Amino acid sequence: MAVSDSVQDEGLVRVIGTGALGLSVVNMVVGAGIFVMPGLVAAVIGPAAIVAYLICSVTVALVFLCFAEVGSRVSRSGGAYAYVEEAFGPFVGFIASILFWFGFSALADAAITVIMVDSIAIVVPILGESIPRAVFIIALLTFLAAVNIRGVKAGVRLYIFNTLAKLVPLLLLVGAGLFVINIEYLAIPEWPSAASIGASTILLFYAFNGAESALNASGEIRNPSKTVPLGLLLGLGGILLLYVGLQTVAQGVLGPELANDTEAPLVAVATAVFGDWGGKMLITGVVISIYSNLSGDMLGGPRVVFASSLDNNLPRFLGKVHPKYKTPHIAIVFFAVVIGVFALSGTFKYLAVVATGSLLLVDLGVILAVLRLRQRDGLPKDGEFRLPFGPVIPLLSCAIVGWLLLQVPLNEAATIVTLVGVCAVIYAIRSLFRGAWKTTAKSVEPHPRKGIQ
Repeated sequence: MAVSDSVQDEGLVRVIGTGALGLSVVNMVVGAGIFVMPGLVAAVIGPAAIVAYLICSVTVALVFLCFAEVGSRVSRSGGAYAYVEEAFGPFVGFIASILFWFGFSALADAAITVIMVDSIAIVVPILGESIPRAVFIIALLTFLAAVNIRGVKAGVRLYIFNTLAKLVPLLLLVGAGLFVINIEYLAIPEWPSAASIGASTILLFYAFNGAESALNASGEIRNPSKTVPLGLLLGLGGILLLYVGLQTVAQGVLGPELANDTEAPLVAVATAVFGDWGGKMLITGVVISIYSNLSGDMLGGPRVVFASSLDNNLPRFLGKVHPKYKTPHIAIVFFAVVIGVFALSGTFKYLAVVATGSLLLVDLGVILAVLRLRQRDGLPKDGEFRLPFGPVIPLLSCAIVGWLLLQVPLNEAATIVTLVGVCAVIYAIRSLFRGAWKTTAKSVEPHPRKGIQ
């Protein structure tokens, strides 16, 4: 059986176009990390930081070319999880769904929620107290959940507004900073070592994390065979231009001092370019950026839960669609509650380090899905995106992601392995109580929900 030519109907409304998807990619990637990344990269590789950005952009492009092909073939909700489950069946799909919505999205969202509240507490000290802090977090997540329950259009409008709002201070900094840079600070006195290039590339790959989440709402993307590749290209191209612009301005304004500021380098750059008000503008930008990430993930994250439920990997009630708003309302509430529990508990921080490793494993699954779908169903059909050069790009992407996974510190790697093991045990117990793993054929044939004709 082959992946269907038709677009899967899950009861959701397809309203996300190329522009909205591209902005969602930008929103999910450009987070709090960009406000410290220029200093961190400069500390590793010095004035040659631009080289690391270009190498990393090629690396990321290879990985997301694989996403573009699979995303043009699999139109249902769930994004990366759906792609892996489509190719490798319910067991691998179950592990991918937990790694994606919990190991990456929910824990990372809980972490940045705390960062956001801590940042606001500098100006509003009462948020440093436990009860007001809890009330604020609950109110924030309730608002985001309510907006997304009322309709995907409302959720899309919210993240578009938030994305544009957080880009304004960054674009102003790039635009004004280019006129005051010192060209001498941009000179590269010597080529960096292979070790420093590798270390900085890994660091920057972390900064590009999150674009996968923009595809979680693939069940609500119009004409996915065209929108997914174009939206990814548009979003990642914009991110590269923004990142290179910010690094150039930061290096050109601060020079050698940039490597010594690894906590708030862009705030220092904005203060140098605009004065004191510029630093305050960037601090505000941090809060807006985090809020924008949360609003975007509140749109995409629940779709992984929703899709996993429809595939019987999570309880079926999580797959319900609101009769009026046509949104996965139960999954949205569930996702918000999970974020809130970890954000309020204060015990989640040590788990946040597994987010990138979890996402890399999911990325690896998507890359392998390209090869699996080609082997099982043949090459993409007319109207679907097809990678050039046969298996070269997927194999090269596998090597890159595999290398990055080998760079994950031992403690974090052990945590990720434990999470995968727990997923496998849960799946086995669940299957045992249901009285079956079904059949081997179900692991290799697409799920009935996937639009097979």
